[in-house]
Amino acid sequence: MRFALTLLFACLLSGMSALAAPGKDFYQIRIYRLKNNEQLSAVRQFLKDSWVPAVHRAGIGKIGVFEPVGIDTASVKFIYIIIPFRSEKEWRALDGKLLRDEAFVSSSQSFRNAPADRQPYERMESILLKAFEGQKRLVLPAKKGGTVFELRSYESPTERLHEKKVAMFENEEIALFKKLSFNVVFYARVVSGSHMPNFMYMPSFSSVDDRNAHWKTFGEDPQWKEMSARPENENKVSVSHIDSILMQSAGSSDW
Repeated sequence: MRFALTLLFACLLSGMSALAAPGKDFYQIRIYRLKNNEQLSAVRQFLKDSWVPAVHRAGIGKIGVFEPVGIDTASVKFIYIIIPFRSEKEWRALDGKLLRDEAFVSSSQSFRNAPADRQPYERMESILLKAFEGQKRLVLPAKKGGTVFELRSYESPTERLHEKKVAMFENEEIALFKKLSFNVVFYARVVSGSHMPNFMYMPSFSSVDDRNAHWKTFGEDPQWKEMSARPENENKVSVSHIDSILMQSAGSSDW
């Protein structure tokens, strides 16, 4: 009897430990594509006055809101939002919580119910990601003006080559980025998006010049040269397309 109770207690503890074990972040990237400064102003106001406060009330903090470097002169304008979730369940619940938030519904009416001839944005895109094993949670730099965030996306021609490149990051590249002080906010696989298979990550820098200097150091690093030349990594063919966007925090950002 005593043995049975001890075994039961041990099983309960094991189950509780499994439930409490840290998981991985999910991230949603929302992109508002804009065609003019009127739309830019409308989205900025909506995020600052309605959406970001409502998401905070829903229990989600540390929302990143970004505008590309040089947005005021760019012919194509857009705003990126990065929302960290502690679980898939938290992500699924967000939109329902917002629609039950009376303050959000009231304050966002003019934006959400805008007429077709005065649309506040051209398109809104959504990408869902899940964090890498090598960095399961968001790691934010100290918030200060002028920080440059670089959102990088690595597409692969096949799923097998995608897994090769992910493994290269998990096994070696993440450690190299840490050694070279790239201050990467997250690494994550895209689990739903229009460009797959791919993954994304986001280093941060004190300035554009600092970013350029870091990448120069990375490209010249002996460890990088050695790992990228190894035949088993298939580095030259594992990535078919890279996107890189330099961004800075917008006024409503927590980062």
